[in-house]
Amino acid sequence: MSKQVTPYKNSTLGKKEQVTQMFDTISENYDGLNRVISFGIDVKWRKKVVNRVNDVKPEKVLDIATGTGDLAISLAKTAAKKIIGLDISPGMLEVGRKKIQEKNLAGKIEMVLGDSEALPFTDNSFDAITVAFGVRNFEDLEKGLAEILRVLKPGGIFVVLETSVPTKFPFKQGYTIYTKTLLPVIGKMFSKDRSAYSYLSKSASIFPYGEDFNNILRKIGFINIKNKPQTFGVATIYTASK
Repeated sequence: MSKQVTPYKNSTLGKKEQVTQMFDTISENYDGLNRVISFGIDVKWRKKVVNRVNDVKPEKVLDIATGTGDLAISLAKTAAKKIIGLDISPGMLEVGRKKIQEKNLAGKIEMVLGDSEALPFTDNSFDAITVAFGVRNFEDLEKGLAEILRVLKPGGIFVVLETSVPTKFPFKQGYTIYTKTLLPVIGKMFSKDRSAYSYLSKSASIFPYGEDFNNILRKIGFINIKNKPQTFGVATIYTASK
C-alpha cells in the first residue's frame, strides 16, 4: 500500500474530510488549472478512456470522483443511456451541474454526492465504471476498489486514468522537476488554497502505478487487467473487468 499523504499537515481531520475541504475550496478554478497544469493533454487522455468504455456499448455508467464532470460529460458521447457522476465534494458537483445544464445533458447525467468507499448502489449495477485522477485520493484504496468491483456487472469494464511517474531519461528527471518545483507554484498563482497543489503533486509521486497498481487490482478480484502509459509515462490508463 502507498504512504498516506493528506492536503493539510496540521489538520485534525482525516484524509477523506481534508480532500473534501480541499476540492470544495479549489472547485471554481479546478478546470482551468487542469488545462494549464497538463498543457491540455488531459483532454486527449479522457477521450481514450471514453473510447475504451464505448467498446462495451454500456447502458449505465458510473464515473467516480467525477469532480466537475469533465469525464461524465465526455461519456455522454457513448451508447450509455444513463451516466452517474459521483463525488464527495459538494463544491465540485455544483460546478459540474452548471456545466451539464449548459450542455443540455441533465436528462442523461446525474450528479450524486457520495463516498467512493461506501457506494450507494446495489451489487452489479453498472456496465462500466470510470475514475479519472481520483483513486489516489481514496482514504482506503483497497476498500474503494472493492466497492467498485461490487457494483460493476460481471463482464463490465473498469477504466482508471491516473498519474504515474516516467521511468526513462530525460522524462523522469523532467517530471520530478515539474511536479516538485513548478506545479506547486502554478497552483499558488491560481488558487487561494496554497496546500492543494502541493498535495496533488506529492500524492501523484507516491501512488503505486504500473504493475504495482495492477497487482492491487488483482488482489481485489479484478481480471483482464491491462495498463497503458500515456505521454512518456506521466499518466496511465488501466482497464480491468469482473
